Amino acid sequence: MATLRARIETGFGALARTIYHHRLKTLLIVLIAAAALVSQLRFITFDTSTEAFFRQSDPALVDYNRFRDQFGRDEFIVAAIDPPQVFDRAFLERLRAFHTALEAEVPHLKEVTSLINVRNTRGEGDRLIVEDLLEQMPESPAAMAALRERVLRSELYPNLFISEDGRFTTVVIETVAFSGADQAVDLSAGFGGSPLDGGIQPAQARKPLTDAENTESVRAVERVAARFAAPDFPIHLGGSPIVTDFLKRAMQSNMARFMGLAILVIGLFLGVLFRRISGVVLPLLVVLLSVVSTVGAMAALGVPFKLPLMILPSFLLAVGVGAVVHVLAIFYRNFEQGETKEEALVHAMSHSGLPIVMTSLTTAAGLFSFVTAALASVADLGMFASLGVIIALVYTLVLVPALLALLPVRRHPRFAKPRTGTTPLSDRVLMGLGSFATHRPGLVVGLSVLLALVAAAGLPWLRFSHNTLAWFPQSSQIRQSIDLIDRELKGSLSVEMVIDTGRENGLYEPETLARLDALAGFAEAYRDGTGQPFVGKTSSVVDVVQEINRALNENHQDYYRLPEHRDLIAQELLLFENSGSDDLERQVDSRFSKARLSVKTPWNDAAFYVRFVEELDAKGRELFGDSATVTVTGLMRLFTESISALMRSMVTSYSAAIVVITVLMILLIGRVRLGLLSMIPNLLPILMTLGFMGWVGIRLDAFTLLIGSISLGLAVDDTIHFFHHYLRYYARSHDPHQAVHDTLLTAGRAMLFTTMVLITGFWLFMFATLNNLFYFGLLTGMTLVIALAADLLFAPAMLTLLARWEMGRPRGTA
Repeated sequence: MATLRARIETGFGALARTIYHHRLKTLLIVLIAAAALVSQLRFITFDTSTEAFFRQSDPALVDYNRFRDQFGRDEFIVAAIDPPQVFDRAFLERLRAFHTALEAEVPHLKEVTSLINVRNTRGEGDRLIVEDLLEQMPESPAAMAALRERVLRSELYPNLFISEDGRFTTVVIETVAFSGADQAVDLSAGFGGSPLDGGIQPAQARKPLTDAENTESVRAVERVAARFAAPDFPIHLGGSPIVTDFLKRAMQSNMARFMGLAILVIGLFLGVLFRRISGVVLPLLVVLLSVVSTVGAMAALGVPFKLPLMILPSFLLAVGVGAVVHVLAIFYRNFEQGETKEEALVHAMSHSGLPIVMTSLTTAAGLFSFVTAALASVADLGMFASLGVIIALVYTLVLVPALLALLPVRRHPRFAKPRTGTTPLSDRVLMGLGSFATHRPGLVVGLSVLLALVAAAGLPWLRFSHNTLAWFPQSSQIRQSIDLIDRELKGSLSVEMVIDTGRENGLYEPETLARLDALAGFAEAYRDGTGQPFVGKTSSVVDVVQEINRALNENHQDYYRLPEHRDLIAQELLLFENSGSDDLERQVDSRFSKARLSVKTPWNDAAFYVRFVEELDAKGRELFGDSATVTVTGLMRLFTESISALMRSMVTSYSAAIVVITVLMILLIGRVRLGLLSMIPNLLPILMTLGFMGWVGIRLDAFTLLIGSISLGLAVDDTIHFFHHYLRYYARSHDPHQAVHDTLLTAGRAMLFTTMVLITGFWLFMFATLNNLFYFGLLTGMTLVIALAADLLFAPAMLTLLARWEMGRPRGTA
């Protein structure tokens, strides 16, 4: 094994010599390759939608696409208005102007609905009339009072277009479900077609409304709202499209801020360490090129920036600098001690080439483990973060030697070694920690085990979460608006259910509609953990039929019920179709075989909805049995599915990372037992961080899920450098104390520096305006602090105990 290692180190030296003598050709090739990737940056896109979390083949997303294909989008922009008086002529005229402006100015629009045009179903003799509620504005106070009473007593309007107390009213903006050229299909197909009869292309053949198009619609709504907003016409915008757009803007602004802070902090660290311009410029050049090349590769492959991928640029800045630092540290030391530039470079690459390749591979392996994640956005992060690490490694091994060969590098002998009689503070701290660990190994290992047991006790309290709204601080405008809408109008999201009878005109059956009504009643009676009503509203074709039945029976409230005969239901629905209203297409398909049930709920953590969705699904199957297929879908179904996807992702990614990195450690060290033991200092920090999260109630979401595999891939870097040097020195002295001392004296400072850069880089996320980024940075940095302590204390103590055991073991025993 030692011979193989020596041959590999010689090979890295030969590579450095070849690059040195062909520096211009090497630089040209690297720059051409980098330019090709950078040229793709203009094609990068963003997608912060919930759908982007899922793979295209995910059953939940497939069901959701089918739902949108049939019924349109279930996400709405909601403008909630709380004027001094809703039922006031001046306010209603202003509401009409606001409504009209939205219809005229919002792109990708399907419909705007408010008190102005919401349906009003009534009968006149034997005629069914379906008209806009405010087709005629009330002219007198008595007429206005009658309107108020009719609206508040209605089964349709409260909690959809007006609050139960009549103080708040809403304008609901529905955009088209599909993008670009497909809009014409989406709008024209209407109620006259379905995927079953060929009238509409399947959802899989059409592209859902893009993130950019959603942004266009949101911006237009915001512009109109800003123009109309006034103290007596306050407008609060909500709905998932608004949340998605706010989230994208917040992530983009945070990403730019972190990039700037990371560059500044890394530059300061490099300046303190090397005190040379080249020592600052070269590492920054490598990491910046790595970032833009990786993002260029994403753009070239058509992968948009999704939410977890937003951490990628600043993450690569912090991670990519370590390999360059190890090369430059050895190069500058040898160069200052009198070697030529070429020889110093060859020695630096021979000495550091193998460990930096292994550290890059283990980091990439930890990240690549996310490729197996059930969440597509997490899998994409694993793919491109690991690619970015490999790109940074290639630039380090190829570009850095070429630039060092080309650039003038001056000698500063005063930097070659410390002044006589002085020892840097960092070295004194490292020596003190190493000495303590090797002289009291039992105490160090015992305390470590005790801390691990305490942390493990917190694991049962660990919970999973998916709640994008909770990522915003309580004081943010979007969170306050959503909270207000949820409080006053009983919800801003919906669980969607599709009941498929499997036969044409199956919805004409009274029994089928009665079961649908019972399912809606079950939802409306549902209580949350505090015993309070959970569902704000349900709507389905049942409501339409009951409205028609009342209207055709002289508008008597006693007839707000389902007819008992199939033919009567069919006749009433035919009358409604012929009335000119298109509301029915939102509730049923053209063959009257499928019905939609919308269950309006407040915004909350997806974990909170898991049980509700499960019970709703179970009740639907119980009610309909074999007579119909019940499917729970909509945005809320995606939220709840994300919880199980997070759990699967954690198990698969953590397991894959542990297995792959363990194999790499065994190969590097060359001994199975020692390779396995070397993983303990890397797994302890993850255990402690997860236990801490359980104890203090921090949940695992799409961002904190990343901590384990990322930290494992990064923490093992220091372990590799420590074990690589320790084994070399132990082979000479057979004294663990001396081997630890020599290891920390040579590799310790670089380990300390690179880890401090990583910790600082992740702790920069604590300046984020979003809670998810704050906790991701805090916990990842904390994990790396524990990992560094494990490498400086636990690993030396463990190796000391192992050496004592081996020395005390009789020769020839296993």
